[in-house]
Amino acid sequence: MDSAGEVVNDGKITLEGFSVAARSFAEKWKRLNLSFPPWSWVPLNNRTLLKKEEGYLSLEKIIILSSLDESVEEESLDVRADWSEKEEAVDHTVLVQDVEDEAHYYDYHIVYSASYMVPMLYFRGYSSDGKPLSLEVIKRDLPSSSVSLLLESKWTFITQEDHPYLNRPWFKLHPCGTEEWIKLLSESSSFTGCQMPVELYLISWFSVVGQVVGLKIPHEMLI
Repeated sequence: MDSAGEVVNDGKITLEGFSVAARSFAEKWKRLNLSFPPWSWVPLNNRTLLKKEEGYLSLEKIIILSSLDESVEEESLDVRADWSEKEEAVDHTVLVQDVEDEAHYYDYHIVYSASYMVPMLYFRGYSSDGKPLSLEVIKRDLPSSSVSLLLESKWTFITQEDHPYLNRPWFKLHPCGTEEWIKLLSESSSFTGCQMPVELYLISWFSVVGQVVGLKIPHEMLI
């Protein structure tokens, strides 16, 4: 079982566990990763499991500025967020208006897969005029370490399909193999009896998956 306060020991997570893990992930991200906007939980009207809450995590309008010097390899993305809190007086879109032609916008959704019983990362990129970016362009936006991971890892491959809730084409990291490496991650960690607390499941998962799309989490989130 993996409800609140319990553990995951087989690499999989239930819908209820995903909801618990998602809120824990979003809360820690907001508190410890101040350079990014917070992830938001998007609730859905569940059509099949009326007693269970269904939804997904959303991080949107992240601006990535393509480097003008392609000879320099960057190990982290030049990222700016097009967002503002109520108390924030700065319009972040103004910060990049001089390089608007170089700015690419990215949306990321963490969605639960009932088939694999693991999270999946959906993402899309688009230019300032809303035109979708091809996978080739997206890969050019990624740091070299992410591109290497895509080429070398047996499980980190990208496919394109309709978003399960938005019914529009998005890219996703295929979830096959997720169960296996989550179990390996649990076994190599300090979790008691190789059992991962459900609250840390999504944090541990994203510490690996986020690297593929150039998003790293602070080490403090894993503590």
